[in-house]
Amino acid sequence: MSLLVVGSVAYDTIETPTERREDVLGGSALHFSYSACFFSPVQLVAVVGEDWRKEHTVRLESRGVDMSGLEVRPGGKTFRWTGRYHENMDDRDTLETQLNVLADFDPKLPEAAQRAQFVFLANGVPQTHLRVIEQLQGADLVVADTMNFYIDTQRDSLLELLKKIDGLMVNDSEAKQLTGETGALAAARKILELGPRFVIVKKGENGAMFVSRHDIFLFPAFPTENLVEPTGAGDTFAGGMMGYLASQGTADSETIKQAIAYGTIVASFQVEGFGAEKLEQITRGDIDERLAKFRHMVNF
Repeated sequence: MSLLVVGSVAYDTIETPTERREDVLGGSALHFSYSACFFSPVQLVAVVGEDWRKEHTVRLESRGVDMSGLEVRPGGKTFRWTGRYHENMDDRDTLETQLNVLADFDPKLPEAAQRAQFVFLANGVPQTHLRVIEQLQGADLVVADTMNFYIDTQRDSLLELLKKIDGLMVNDSEAKQLTGETGALAAARKILELGPRFVIVKKGENGAMFVSRHDIFLFPAFPTENLVEPTGAGDTFAGGMMGYLASQGTADSETIKQAIAYGTIVASFQVEGFGAEKLEQITRGDIDERLAKFRHMVNF
């Protein structure tokens, strides 16, 4: 079934304790798409400036990503982010954020995107997400991501959004911030009362927790020995999950379990390289092989 992602495409500058890279392909929609296309074709809606290189559009299209919804703004400059990771690779400092064309992004969905059945609203302005939802024509599943900045500054719009989506992805601290609860499970339960039928709480190297009104699933992270840099891991996780769900055409509890496992595995590859470079090197067979190892690790 058709899959749509609306989010950002960026050029990142990333510093780790051992290396610095400039103009790394980044952005929530890009990381999502690279991951999801292992399982399903993807329609991407985002905005870039005239500094966007055509070769990157061609690369994404070659992987099954429909780029007809990519707005290239004449005279504009693509969203840019610069970050530096600490020695533990968990903590990072944002050194610079240039919103550029993303600052006034008002997505206009192509006709095919309006009919998408599975939709992911990547981390972004809640009001923008609401405008996207208004353009959808009967989506089966709409899942959104958010962050602490919008919880603080656009809470009312975010609460309105929660009433219109099926699932929410947040990290542990964001779930607690949104609800005022001190425990992740209590926070997830409270989010369910605000509208979504399920919540996925991302816990970094501690995995993820799925909570619905009837189920709780806990997933460990896949242990990665070759950690290079973790930018985009959460969006990659979302892409693997949503891509698998779209490939199956359903979002029942058992399928969501399998989808979260796939998202976990693709994210474990993502952190082994800068930007999308590792995902460009692997195949669906590599993902399935690592998933088999994952199953063995968690079986008891």
